[in-house]
Amino acid sequence: MRRKIIFSIMWLALVGFVTTSMAQDQYAAVYGNGSNAFSLATGSPGELGLLKVLGETFATQENAQLKWQKAGSGKSLQLLKDKKVDMIMVHAPAAEEKAVAEGWAIKRTLIGSNEFYIVGPAADPAGIAQAKSVADAYARIAEAKAKFFSRGDNSGTHKKELAVWEKAGVKPAGDWYIITKDFMTATLKRANDEGGYFMTDSSTWIAEKGNMPKLKILFQGDKFIINTYHALCQPQGVTEGAAIAGKFINFVASEQGQAIIRNYGKKEYGEGLYNDAAYAVQFDH
Repeated sequence: MRRKIIFSIMWLALVGFVTTSMAQDQYAAVYGNGSNAFSLATGSPGELGLLKVLGETFATQENAQLKWQKAGSGKSLQLLKDKKVDMIMVHAPAAEEKAVAEGWAIKRTLIGSNEFYIVGPAADPAGIAQAKSVADAYARIAEAKAKFFSRGDNSGTHKKELAVWEKAGVKPAGDWYIITKDFMTATLKRANDEGGYFMTDSSTWIAEKGNMPKLKILFQGDKFIINTYHALCQPQGVTEGAAIAGKFINFVASEQGQAIIRNYGKKEYGEGLYNDAAYAVQFDH
């Protein structure tokens, strides 16, 4: 009997350990160790370290713990809809507005921006450096059948890419159009290694350009590829962390949070990786 009890206790402990480990595995990182825990899905701000600074600062002030799940904008929105995260930071305006209209997301708040660059080999085989617009640049790539990398993952970047192809009147297909199903930095690296074009966000480019010697910016500046970021969270009471997630959105939108955003990266890279909301509002919708 005693052996059975001891075995049962050991078994429960093991199950608890495995369950905790599995729960932790879904998160790319955890910032802070406070009792007010909440989960957040995003891509670039987490990958490039901005979320760490925001999360740790907030955690100290609010006895909080931010659990980051790495996901592009499309997946982040789905995670919010499925009530698997408390909040998200994304750049997919039409999908965000739809989420708010349908009632499963609230508190949509502009937090900042960056932009997209089309980078590629210095030889520029498609001649996009002479393009008049981003649609013109894409049309030139398709006409030349020059190698182009697509994330193909329903992320904000992928959604914008598809919108540009539509604007250009092109349905991309063929050996030249390579779908990676991967995140921004990994796809950028493939473009560098394999000599192709890719539409990267400016934040990732600033942080990674030293590791991409075969690539250069060949097109930028079209207002169509300015990229605004918004935060959204669960309606109050829907998930356990919804309330503290709402407080985090307020913090990110405050002057303290905005100062972190506009200054992030300046010391290390000589320029900020993101623009703040005051700058981004001119491109917002």
